[in-house]
Amino acid sequence: MKRVLSFILTLSILVLWSSCRKDFEFDPSTGTLEFSKDTVYLDTVFTDIGSSTYNLKVYNRSDNDIVIPTVRLGEGQASNYRLNVDGLAGKEFENIELLAKDSMFIFVETTIDIQDLTNSETQFLYTDAIEFDTGANQQKVELVTLVKDAIFIYPNRDDTTGIIETLTFDVDGDGTQDETNIQGRFLETSELTFTNEKPYVIYGYAAVNEGETLTIEAGARVHFHANSGLIVTNNASLKVNGELSNDQDLLENEVIFEGDRLEDLFSNIPGQWGTIWLFVGSVDNDINYATIKNASVGILCEGNQDAIDDKLTITNSQIYNSSNFGILGRATSISGENVVINNSGQSSFAGTLGGKYNFTHCTLANYWNTSFRQFPSVFLNNYVLDENGTPISNTLEQANFNNCIIYGNDNAELLLDENNGSAFNYMFTNNLIRYQSNTNPIDFTDSMHFANIILNEDPDFKDGFENMLMIGDDSAANNLGNNLYDFYANQVPFDILNTSRITSPDLGAYQHITFED
Repeated sequence: MKRVLSFILTLSILVLWSSCRKDFEFDPSTGTLEFSKDTVYLDTVFTDIGSSTYNLKVYNRSDNDIVIPTVRLGEGQASNYRLNVDGLAGKEFENIELLAKDSMFIFVETTIDIQDLTNSETQFLYTDAIEFDTGANQQKVELVTLVKDAIFIYPNRDDTTGIIETLTFDVDGDGTQDETNIQGRFLETSELTFTNEKPYVIYGYAAVNEGETLTIEAGARVHFHANSGLIVTNNASLKVNGELSNDQDLLENEVIFEGDRLEDLFSNIPGQWGTIWLFVGSVDNDINYATIKNASVGILCEGNQDAIDDKLTITNSQIYNSSNFGILGRATSISGENVVINNSGQSSFAGTLGGKYNFTHCTLANYWNTSFRQFPSVFLNNYVLDENGTPISNTLEQANFNNCIIYGNDNAELLLDENNGSAFNYMFTNNLIRYQSNTNPIDFTDSMHFANIILNEDPDFKDGFENMLMIGDDSAANNLGNNLYDFYANQVPFDILNTSRITSPDLGAYQHITFED
């Protein structure tokens, strides 16, 4: 009985309390709403690709519950923006209630076809506004989006089955055409030159067919959707012809490879796309003045370690934010000069299953801090384990690192993993290396493999965690490059920004500078 009386008393209090409130008496809005921002910038989008979702917070600072008669886009149903107001999707809304001292979120997104806006421009600033109420009480929040036109490359899809086209090509260089499960298509002859007139957006893998060459001109921008990339097949080649800008502090004429999300939020997120894949049999691949960022593997280079010309020659280039490896070589041949690699989920450079590698004046760093990484900045081995765990070895013909910086935020940034079944040849000359390890000790006094090694001194990077690997006045790498041998001194006479290093070469890809405060 006591419980029943208690329940009745509580219910009566609630009824009396609610009858005294005016929660359901809403006054008309008087045009005094406040907003978290007066303009919502939706960043840059490619034509026909949806934007991220952005938010606007609307405040009722008054002591009264209010109703907003209308919330609408200025262009109404014709607008290319979409709203979600108080949980409802649309472009025009009526009688939106907002309690006293309360707020609500409005979410905004867009998908725009630039051809609906203009036929003469490759980019267009598209604007609209969210209008609150009408007449004298009307308030507005502007909406702004930069829309870029682009050249889209994507595989075909079967209209009946919905199956996306996959690639068939000589996977291992034995002359046999192999079916793969890699979604993509071969580039047409008319597509084998990428210019800087419009950016390129690639879905799936764009493949270079046997005997053909993909040329990418200075200033080109190549964007990849998730699980996408480039593939260079048997007897095909990739030529990336970036250039240094007239302003030597900038690389505006470089070629940039990155994801297709242009919002600031995605500017440094690793693993947004696949890789530039140089398959077994591809030949004479050259990359000069390129930035490769936010891939799973920046460059995957396989096979042909005995090619007369190195399978890959990469110069004056940067690779950042790879969720696995910056460059992963497998029984291949790579030459690198003025190469900067940083922030890799595993190794920045890995030469695996033997091969032939020569790096001169390169900065191979790893300041990865997104998750735990298992491997150091530079990793070399000469074997792979088969399905039974049995090692299959292959000769590491040479791995020469001259005038390089090998550093990062781990104690040991170099790992030499040798299997005695094959030769393991390497030489590090004039390198600044971070190495402190009791589990895999390296004898840096071994003159057959190391010469003039500086251990654990500060390279004085501008900001390693932000991919700023220029070195300063206090760097331990200053003036310590190999200038005794004309072969090395003259081989790479200018740094990645075209600063001369002929008389006093520093280690790494950059000559040192004085940092501004």
